[in-house]
Amino acid sequence: MARFPTWVGIALAGALSLSLAGCSSTGGKRAEDARKAAAAQGRAAVNTPRWTFAMITHSGDGDTFWDIVQSGAKQAAVKDNINFLYSHDDEAQQQAQLVDAAVDKKVDGIIVTLAKPDALKAAVARAEKAGIPVITVNSGSAESKAFGALTHVGQDETVAGEAVGDELNRRGRKKALCVLHEQGNVGHEQRCAGVAKTFSGQMENLYVNGTNMPDVQSAIEAKLQADKSVDAVVTLGAPYADTAVKARTDAGSKAEIDTFDLNAKVAAELKDGTLGFAVDQQPYLQGYQAVDLLWLYKYNGDVLGGGKPVLTGPQIVTKDQAAALEEYANRGTR
Repeated sequence: MARFPTWVGIALAGALSLSLAGCSSTGGKRAEDARKAAAAQGRAAVNTPRWTFAMITHSGDGDTFWDIVQSGAKQAAVKDNINFLYSHDDEAQQQAQLVDAAVDKKVDGIIVTLAKPDALKAAVARAEKAGIPVITVNSGSAESKAFGALTHVGQDETVAGEAVGDELNRRGRKKALCVLHEQGNVGHEQRCAGVAKTFSGQMENLYVNGTNMPDVQSAIEAKLQADKSVDAVVTLGAPYADTAVKARTDAGSKAEIDTFDLNAKVAAELKDGTLGFAVDQQPYLQGYQAVDLLWLYKYNGDVLGGGKPVLTGPQIVTKDQAAALEEYANRGTR
């Protein structure tokens, strides 16, 4: 994660120096006013060609996590003079077809998630054969290099799961339920496997249909009613945390609800103690850096990571940190 603050710091320092130079010269105020006006209109900060980048994810409809990823990607696209295209499908074969469509459009770069890597392998290979650079994001860190991508931006899901197991131990939990809302998603399996690896208590996986929230709630509620010894429920996405809270209430359970990912609702529930902790993988940063790294490659042949994933998490967020992050969560960037 140290790479990001360094790059951002350099960029901010450059912007600040230019701003100060403009203010100290004759007509400096006018120059500064013009700069602010350009920023407000979303003008590019560079004069490189207007390349087109396509991001294709495995998101389902209405997933707030991907709204945050898009927010970061769009902000970087404005700065980098990029025409940004976004598409998604939670069915792997349809996602692969969207990648093929981007190749047919002859885009200048592709950002893709590999939640179900086997289904995307041929499409990614076709992109590379066409000379289109590819960066993987969020899911598929283990397959990214083998598939020929420049780099991967995201968190190591196994490491993130291990961090959750350690945190559950610290909290004295004895039996945990790991709720997987998308069967076949390798990242989800890795998360729960990571939890099981470091958690000293007993853990059980619960598979639910994440596209049907009432069913998710019923499944968690039934499990909590049947097994009163469960004292922790770990959900793998922010929207499912609140559903688990409702299931806990209806089941009369005292289990702590913890979750992967952060949004405004999760931040508020961490702050008031409804949730125990969250694992933030910084989705805004994932989208922003994926676009930025593609731009750097097109502009200067730069590749970050040295063949390793560029990590954006995990960061354990508890009640103590929630208040500080709530401002960002409310504006949709955390």
